[in-house]
Amino acid sequence: MTDALLRFRDAIRSTGLEPPDAIEPGTLHRFPGADKGPSNRAGWCLLFDDGQGGCFGDWSSGLSRTWFSRQGWPGSPQAQAALSRQIKAARLQAERSRQDRYAEAANRARRIWDAAPAAPRHHGYLVAKGIAPHNARLYHGCLVLPVTSFEGSISSLQFIAPDGRKRLLSGGRKRGCFIAVAGDEEQARRVIICEGWATGRTLAEDDPAALVLAAIDAGNLEPVAVAARRRWQSAEIVIAGDDDRRTPGNPGATQAKAAAIASDALLALPQWPADAPESLTDFNDLARWLAGGGA
Repeated sequence: MTDALLRFRDAIRSTGLEPPDAIEPGTLHRFPGADKGPSNRAGWCLLFDDGQGGCFGDWSSGLSRTWFSRQGWPGSPQAQAALSRQIKAARLQAERSRQDRYAEAANRARRIWDAAPAAPRHHGYLVAKGIAPHNARLYHGCLVLPVTSFEGSISSLQFIAPDGRKRLLSGGRKRGCFIAVAGDEEQARRVIICEGWATGRTLAEDDPAALVLAAIDAGNLEPVAVAARRRWQSAEIVIAGDDDRRTPGNPGATQAKAAAIASDALLALPQWPADAPESLTDFNDLARWLAGGGA
């Protein structure tokens, strides 16, 4: 392995990604994104043909970097122009690969969704969360929910096991997409955006007139909220965040606040009674705890 290739791999690792064992110059390689499972392919890299530069990134986080074996750009205008063309071509190739992967996943999602029967009321997750199935369907014992783009098409699926474990369809687009929980998208005057579907169901029961969208996780709140503001410019938008009190930095509340600022929205967080357990984090937790008589 050349020194340049070693440095390329080190540059990728410095961003929290683990590059593939073999990197062939001129070939786009895909590998797991940061903190993703082995089947994930959100990470990508392309080492230029000469081995002296390359690009890499992570589709799941939006990371995109250019790397050079030597410091700075080459000196001559001709070499700079050639390098610019290589960088542009590498990024275009990576983007085409991503769009192809999204399209394949969307086709799989539609096939699975169309064939899935309605979820039963006694599914373990529904019972634990105290909610009805609504539009959820069943796939291999898991609840399955459609992840939808603002263009109106299914981009992916979320699967929820009876014990609450969640996963997304491999290769599907999540960023800026949502699970439609309740409400009329055409006549939206009040839009509530939360993280999880179960939390969304609880919020929808409390405010039946609202359009409720689940952004899937805290990191996706801001992209969904910003897109929602573009679509419903005069609507009241509320970011209903989780309160991850036990997690350093409280990512649920922190990212909900950032989403509210970015989208000119209101912010709502659960208000805990003094005797509420610290293990509770979201509006569904609060509603179930209060329904059970609290402490």
